[in-house]
Amino acid sequence: MELWYTEKQTDNFGITAKIKETLVTEKTEFQDLAIIDTEEFGRMLTLDGMVMTTVKDEFVYHEMVAHPALFTHPNPEHVLVVGGGDGGVIREVMKHPKVKKAVLVDIDGKVITYSKQFLPEIAGELDNPRVEVIVNDGYMHIHDHKNTYDVIMVDSTEPVGPAVELFTKGFYQGIYDALKEEGIFVAQTDNPWFKADLIRTVNRDVREIFPVVRNYIANIPTYPSGLWTFTMGSKKHDPLQVDETQIPELDTKYYSPRLHKAAFVLPKFVEDLVK
Repeated sequence: MELWYTEKQTDNFGITAKIKETLVTEKTEFQDLAIIDTEEFGRMLTLDGMVMTTVKDEFVYHEMVAHPALFTHPNPEHVLVVGGGDGGVIREVMKHPKVKKAVLVDIDGKVITYSKQFLPEIAGELDNPRVEVIVNDGYMHIHDHKNTYDVIMVDSTEPVGPAVELFTKGFYQGIYDALKEEGIFVAQTDNPWFKADLIRTVNRDVREIFPVVRNYIANIPTYPSGLWTFTMGSKKHDPLQVDETQIPELDTKYYSPRLHKAAFVLPKFVEDLVK
């Protein structure tokens, strides 16, 4: 008997993957969590029926959350990751020697626990001595830490359940206040095929708060439509002014110095969303 996992991305469209084994399913305090082993993408973490990460393609998302912002900031010593309990963004942050401390704040400790157990290639840096892991509400953490961080990365689920507040103007204002004077933040902002209104709203809200706002894209096969957007807000530094010849080569599979500026070149229909 064949078993398949399907994520229904709209009422009329979804993706499906053949399952080898179900490793864990649990209804946590905040969401329905599952880790399954699939034939095509390897082990897959899902929350509330949505694919969060897979062993096969996770590097795209995690690299693109971390490196564009970290190479735009001249001295990113203190970094905050909101969400991201699987540890993938933290793993990428730890590739930057300038980072003295990275704080991970995720509301659901079960994501962290099971990621360490079943996704060690993703979660392997969560025990790094430069990393502090806090199980708490990222929204509240932001508002309790003024003028604290050089870079803030929002690695959230889609705007449902506990992540709804992470897509509000009040949250972006809190991020601005939590950043130092040269601070930069980046957030995943979903896909332009099915979430155009969300992208418009986020871009409008961030532009009302940050003087420099840039949008960039990446291709992630297991996310809706494969085309994914990210929004960067900066108090001072423009990622398009970075000298890519000064970006060192890292141990990456997707991001590169040559891709840094190229990722900010948007397809026309996406460009129209963020005008």
